Amino acid sequence: MADDRMQKPPMPASASGVGDRPKKKTFLDRHQILERNVTLLAIFAFLVVTIGGIVQIAPLFWLENTIEEVEGMRPYTPLELTGRDIYIREGCYVCHSQMIRPMRDEVERYGHYSLAAESQYDHPFQWGSKRTGPDLARVGGRYSNAWHVDHLRDPQSVVPESVMPKYGYLEERLIDGQYVDELLATHKLVGVPYEDAHVENAQADFKAQADPDSDYDGLIERYGESAQVANFDGRPGISEADALIAYLQMLGTLVDFSTFTPVASR
Repeated sequence: MADDRMQKPPMPASASGVGDRPKKKTFLDRHQILERNVTLLAIFAFLVVTIGGIVQIAPLFWLENTIEEVEGMRPYTPLELTGRDIYIREGCYVCHSQMIRPMRDEVERYGHYSLAAESQYDHPFQWGSKRTGPDLARVGGRYSNAWHVDHLRDPQSVVPESVMPKYGYLEERLIDGQYVDELLATHKLVGVPYEDAHVENAQADFKAQADPDSDYDGLIERYGESAQVANFDGRPGISEADALIAYLQMLGTLVDFSTFTPVASR
């Protein structure tokens, strides 16, 4: 009896190692093969990137245009294009974006979200990535020319909390548009649909847009009624301030969003 009590019970087969079945490796367990073989890992990584690229790029070959055509869009006038170059030169894009995202807070503050067509003639585009100041995609027509002049001279006089530097010196810098035809010709080379008439009459259109007393019928014929004609800075001659304000007053005014209907497939 004592011997029976002292006798140990038999060990289970799993504990003794007898009868164990080898654990079957799953697909996820086999990743070690790739991790230990640099060449094989590089090959599979290349295949994955290639497949992903094809999935994204291939559909574009069946699209005639990746930018939908929007009624009202036109190339910049010579004066507006000059103003845009001044905008870039002065670094305005560092603090101001021109891209309204399709989010409720942005649409309620700035207006309709930006369309790709609105920047199709921008080389380079001015979407921006930082807003120290407000977005300017819809600034055209929101303020008067006189307001813009005051804002350039002394930003804090119209927006007390502004940190924008003063740009009053732009009024003192007169420009004659001597090379504006070459500027249009350059943009034509990169795909902007300027015709020969636009380039040939560039200097005349440049001067006409800043002089309401001039014969600007040709300007309107070439660029449409959306080309605003005014003495933008209110002073004699054409200054850099004239060009910059002409550019700002055009932004966001070309598309009539009261009648615009986006293409459903876009």
